[in-house]
Amino acid sequence: MEALEPSLYTVKAVLILDNDGERLYAKYYDDTYPSVKEQKAFEKNIFSKTHRTDSEIALLEGLTVVYKSNIDLFFYVVGSSHENELMLMAVLNCLFDSLSQMLRKNVERRALLENMEGLFLAVDEIVDGGVILESDPQQVVHRVALRGEDVPYSEQTVTQVSTTALVTSLISAYYIVLCGSCAITIFTLYSPET
Repeated sequence: MEALEPSLYTVKAVLILDNDGERLYAKYYDDTYPSVKEQKAFEKNIFSKTHRTDSEIALLEGLTVVYKSNIDLFFYVVGSSHENELMLMAVLNCLFDSLSQMLRKNVERRALLENMEGLFLAVDEIVDGGVILESDPQQVVHRVALRGEDVPYSEQTVTQVSTTALVTSLISAYYIVLCGSCAITIFTLYSPET
């Protein structure tokens, strides 16, 4: 038997499916399934094999799949068949616990869809190109919070941009002038022309 070379590239995919087996999030780190059609077929196969069982691991199509379900979501981390299941489970638990903290323990479909940017950032903090970077959910949540503060307008939701614009306009419309020992508040009307 041929000895396998050790590799840092341990994760082949991170998937989140809803309770109908439909993709909510999928990130593949290699070309095991190069087309979207093949990826969706693989996801349907995983879901059909795992959605009614209480176990946490499956061997499927020559791959190791660790998974967890919660309310109406199914979380999957996929690695090669020779990969350490505990490493894959650490990634899965880190992702789930990070999302649980970010969503205030409301890890369900609707809350996840409303906070997809947080999910994208969390997965990027945990796994990069198939390499596991972090397994501590506290660190992931902290880094996501830091990265979320400096997001350019083009990557923010409409609500976030309008909130920022409102706060900026309120600040520019409200001046505090210090006069001697008292503070005098002066209100000015904000107009874009001035």
